[in-house]
Amino acid sequence: MASQVATPTTLPTSTSLSSPALSSSSPSLLSPDDEQLLAKLEQQNRLLETDSKSLRSMNGSRRNSGSSLVSSSSASSNLSHLEEDTWMMWGRVVNDWEDMRKKKEKQLKDLVVKGIPHHFRAIVWQLLCNAQNMTIKDQYSDLLKMTSPCEKLIRRDIARTYPEHDFFKEKDSLGQEVLFNVMKAYSLVDREVGYCQGSAFIVGLLLMQMPEEEAFCVFVKLMQDYRLRELFKPSMAELGLCMYQLECMIQEHLPELHLHFQAQSFHTSMYASTWFLTIFLTCFPLPAATRIFDIFMYEGLEIVFRVGLAILQMNQAELIQLDMEGMLQHFQRVVPHQLDSGPDKVIQAAYQVKYNAKKMKKLEKEYTSIKSKEMEEQVEIKRLRTENRLLKQRIDTLEKKAASRCSEEAVLQLERELVQARLKEAESQCALREMQDKILDMEKRNTSLPDDTNVARLQEELMAVKLREAEALSGLKELRQQVRDLEDHWQRHLARTSGRWRESPKKNALSELQDELMSVRLREAEAQAELRENRQRMLELATQNEIHNNHLRRAEQEGRSLQERVQTLTTQNKNLHGQLQEIKRRQAEMDCKSKEEVMAVRLREADNMAAMAELQQHISELEIQKEEGKVQGQLNHSDSNQFIQDLQDHITELKHEICCLKVQRGVAKPPTYDIIKQYAGDDNDDDDDDDDEEEEEEGSTKEQHQTGRSRVKLHPKLGATDSEEEDEAPTPTHRYTTV
Repeated sequence: MASQVATPTTLPTSTSLSSPALSSSSPSLLSPDDEQLLAKLEQQNRLLETDSKSLRSMNGSRRNSGSSLVSSSSASSNLSHLEEDTWMMWGRVVNDWEDMRKKKEKQLKDLVVKGIPHHFRAIVWQLLCNAQNMTIKDQYSDLLKMTSPCEKLIRRDIARTYPEHDFFKEKDSLGQEVLFNVMKAYSLVDREVGYCQGSAFIVGLLLMQMPEEEAFCVFVKLMQDYRLRELFKPSMAELGLCMYQLECMIQEHLPELHLHFQAQSFHTSMYASTWFLTIFLTCFPLPAATRIFDIFMYEGLEIVFRVGLAILQMNQAELIQLDMEGMLQHFQRVVPHQLDSGPDKVIQAAYQVKYNAKKMKKLEKEYTSIKSKEMEEQVEIKRLRTENRLLKQRIDTLEKKAASRCSEEAVLQLERELVQARLKEAESQCALREMQDKILDMEKRNTSLPDDTNVARLQEELMAVKLREAEALSGLKELRQQVRDLEDHWQRHLARTSGRWRESPKKNALSELQDELMSVRLREAEAQAELRENRQRMLELATQNEIHNNHLRRAEQEGRSLQERVQTLTTQNKNLHGQLQEIKRRQAEMDCKSKEEVMAVRLREADNMAAMAELQQHISELEIQKEEGKVQGQLNHSDSNQFIQDLQDHITELKHEICCLKVQRGVAKPPTYDIIKQYAGDDNDDDDDDDDEEEEEEGSTKEQHQTGRSRVKLHPKLGATDSEEEDEAPTPTHRYTTV
């Protein structure tokens, strides 16, 4: 409404009516109705001035004059832009509101549909929703002193409410402050609803028209009397009802578009939920949405259904050619610009839509029944889930207890049970198939062979038909006899009347009486024949009725028997399916258990093998260290050849023990140690060794080579012998290398 209404922050604080055209000093230009209207406007402005004295006001009278667009200053500045007849007409409407609402409701509706002038919106909206004298208005200042649990949510969403409007776009501005106050006060009044994001747009529109106390009262009325409270509840049940009703209307009025929506899985809530939650305030330009809000204040949610269906009718050809994403883009970008020139075209199309209140009530009952069934199903699902959770807990506890006692025998037992369960499952499936085949064969035989009861009934019907046929034949014989008698009488009558002109008048009179008697008898016979025919028809109709009744009884009995069979079969199928699911679940659990136990056994074996290898390696190291100590001690005091022989014997014993351990425990080969012996002997042993020793020890004499004394050279870890022995003669060396 920025194009029509002056921004609240630019309104002057003075509220006196100083326009020369409407000044009280020129009574000749104003009628009594206009003077009353101006008096009401002055009273409104005085209320705005006194509003600055309330506890919730922190900015003085600037806030009240800024948050109200129904000020006499605005009226006097914009009066030149309004037609005089519209001003006078709405002035009379406001002055004679009660009479207009009771006696001229159609005229009032036409005026509202054409649009309420923005100068009168605050007053007219309050009159339309009866929000003028509400007791909750006195509680507003006390509500602002309290703390609401929704304050953080309200603060977070305020910046998103009309972000491009001058009154709300600045952070911590006057508009955001009063919007926060109204939303906070309502969240304290209605704690069940609290705060919902879409409601802030409605409150923001109200604050563009009136002060915050009046906006608060109007908003409370809208929530209570216009179904908005049900829309904004946490469950949003009313919104689901509106979506269901709108979808049914689309299916009735626009069947092709409805089929296209279903084919694209384009649900009604994807594009129409904001229509109902914000009354088109976030979908259309603000001037057009305000015009629709005028009608909403008069009619309620009916105008939302009408305008929504009109929008769909106008865009049906384009929407049918688009996919889901394209339709969403069309509703977000194309549809709002269709109302830039004004909402008159859409409103005119909306009132051509057929809206049946009785049908909407019927749809509401259908939706309620559907939701009640869904609630029952949800309760049952919740109960089943609770039972399932309890069963799982019980199974877990049993598994924990069984896991502590489980061993390899238990695993084998579980595998055997698993095999048995699979066999039973296969047998049950085969038995189920056989039973189904038998049932089909039995049904075919039953259909081909009649029941004993049916045969008895058919015999009874046959006897009844034969009795009726016998009665009809007897009646026919009687009629034929009567016809013969009548023919005889007629022949006699003709014979008597042939000479009537020769007889006397008395005889002629007697013959006439006889003729009349004969005609009466003929008519009586015809009547009796018709009566018998009617009776015969009645008997035939009764017979047909009984036959039909018997057929119906037999059909009902067959239907009941088939239903019972179907129920028994379904119950058996459900039981078998449940047993099958239980067996599958147990089988899966047994598989999981067996796999886990096998993995645990393998892990324990690997751990044992690793620990055994580490222990063997540690033992080998300790033995090596021990032998190193012995070698060092023995090399100094004993003969080297004897010690080498002892070492070789000990090494063979160790190898034998290691082979025994491999055979017994089946573990991998532990690290082994090879002893490489090198002997430095006499000159007669090897000439190459003598040459090498001569190169290494150049200072040695020929006598040292001939002595034959040996020298032991150990691995670096074993250390070296005394220097004196090394200088005496070359000796064989022992090296320990790890393989």
